[in-house]
Amino acid sequence: MNRAKSESAINAIIYDLDGVLVSTDEFHFLAWKQMADEETIPFDRDTNERLRGVSRMESLAIILERSVRAYTQAEQQELAQRKNSYYVKSLEKLGYDSVLDGALETVTKIRNLGILQAVGSSSKNARTILNRTGLTHLFDAVVDGTMISRSKPDPEVFLKAAAALDVPPERCLVVEDAVAGVQAGIAAGMRCFAVGNAAIELRSRTGEGTPWRSAPDLSGDALFSAVRTLLEAPRNKD
Repeated sequence: MNRAKSESAINAIIYDLDGVLVSTDEFHFLAWKQMADEETIPFDRDTNERLRGVSRMESLAIILERSVRAYTQAEQQELAQRKNSYYVKSLEKLGYDSVLDGALETVTKIRNLGILQAVGSSSKNARTILNRTGLTHLFDAVVDGTMISRSKPDPEVFLKAAAALDVPPERCLVVEDAVAGVQAGIAAGMRCFAVGNAAIELRSRTGEGTPWRSAPDLSGDALFSAVRTLLEAPRNKD
């Protein structure tokens, strides 16, 4: 072995979608808020922060913690579907301007290096979002919420993305903005590059369970430079 696994080269990058490449956070918040208000369930931005990186039904369970009444499984399905209908309707407003600063430039530059790239998202609307923002053609694979049974921090979405790319997990780098997503990437045996909220929340932590590197967002050359460093690293033989 030439050096530690954490310094081995990579063959692929797997990006979370919302909060990393595009911004639909406000659409999600307003859709959940509309549904919660209709049910007279308290819902605010602090609660909304807990929904990052988790599935629709798990998000609903968090919201229902503050409900004064219990909901049957059928009623919960209706609430989730209602929220999603509000959210999907709002996606009609989505366009190129919803792509986060630096995301298009960074993904394009990394693609030009010959690195495979995929999206690994818990969202069942990921393909719609990619199409509306014009990003679809930049990715070699997309694994979304319609293809998984367990959401982050379970590593299923990232392991399926690696399999779709035919790249071993240890040769993948995950880019995430949610702590649950970073945890999922680490559980998958991948290195993680944290941005946004995950970078802030995990900055003070050290040791196991922390991202390999971090940056505020994809603007600038932080991710690109990190990828170049990994491309130059020797490949492990163990």
